Amino acid sequence: MPADTPAAGPPVTAVSAGLPDFPWDLLEPAKRLAAGHPDGIVDLSIGTPVDPVPALIRAALDAASDAPGYPLTAGTPALRAAITRWLGRSCGAAADGLGVLPLIGSKELVAWLPTLLGVRAGDVVVLPQVGYPTYEVGARLAGATVVRTDSLTALGPTPRVRLVWVNSPSNPTGRVLPAAHLRKVVDWARERGAVVASDECYLSLGWEDEPVSILDPRVCDGSYDGLLAVHSLSKRSNLAGYRAGFLGGDPALVAELLAVRKHAGMIMPAPVQAAMIAALDDETHVQEQRGRYAARRELLRAALTGAGFELSHSEAGLYLWATRGEECWATVTWLAERGILAAPGAFYGPAGERHVRVALTATDERVAAAVERLAR
Repeated sequence: MPADTPAAGPPVTAVSAGLPDFPWDLLEPAKRLAAGHPDGIVDLSIGTPVDPVPALIRAALDAASDAPGYPLTAGTPALRAAITRWLGRSCGAAADGLGVLPLIGSKELVAWLPTLLGVRAGDVVVLPQVGYPTYEVGARLAGATVVRTDSLTALGPTPRVRLVWVNSPSNPTGRVLPAAHLRKVVDWARERGAVVASDECYLSLGWEDEPVSILDPRVCDGSYDGLLAVHSLSKRSNLAGYRAGFLGGDPALVAELLAVRKHAGMIMPAPVQAAMIAALDDETHVQEQRGRYAARRELLRAALTGAGFELSHSEAGLYLWATRGEECWATVTWLAERGILAAPGAFYGPAGERHVRVALTATDERVAAAVERLAR
């Protein structure tokens, strides 16, 4: 062998080899079927906002667009103050002892949190029975073992639990966890030294129940030890295209996350930081958007139940969790034949296999089209 020929090493395995198929790729056949409707597709499968970005937020982004220097990974002092104020108003969190951090959208934090926390092979990450697929993706990226359960007491002695995800209001089910339930989760995790990450991206969209943050004193007794609350401006402010999220909680954990994110270059652009301040300090646009979603929700809920669907939970959030009492892909096909695209419940875990998720994120015109087709 020539001296400059490298020795053979172990085979290289792509990180993606251990990940599931990207769920939305599996929906393409149904999407093509729905798109064949004479009046076009009504896409209720993905919760992406369709309404305009509020003018005051766009103005703030524009005013900060001359940003030649590197922004702060931790966020500007003004942004950190705006996040702290919002968490105080909306979650009942006290400023003292609270760590905050901006995120490049909440999804990247969900996907990388186990790795950033040092979770490794042999560790356990606990997920909801039915939940956002990226919780599992993040655990797999870290090489951890996934356990799905809505009852932590059923786990028994599990010394290797490092992270527990809770999601209220739930994506996809819209279920709201009461303060007493969240308090039990926090107590259970603290006894075992585990971190509780609470996905609260739909907190401002309670319809039939009032969502509670994990930072609420009724849940955490005013201590943020071991707690992280994850939030997003994608839904409340139509900022999915801005990738604007943030978290609040245990300052020691936030400091650990910040240290790694500095090295990894996980930095929110400076103009987006300025836009976030405008979004967080204004509630008028939030109430206006909430009104749009409420109207669409009422129309779709009545149309689905009139067409023979049963709704489960759905008391909050941006989705209706619906079933016809059959396997979810059969329901997806039934809807697609009518030009309506919904997400199969199987995307969110085996316990969702007889439901579909119907999003409220379509224009008024497309929602009206779906209502008319379901009425047939």
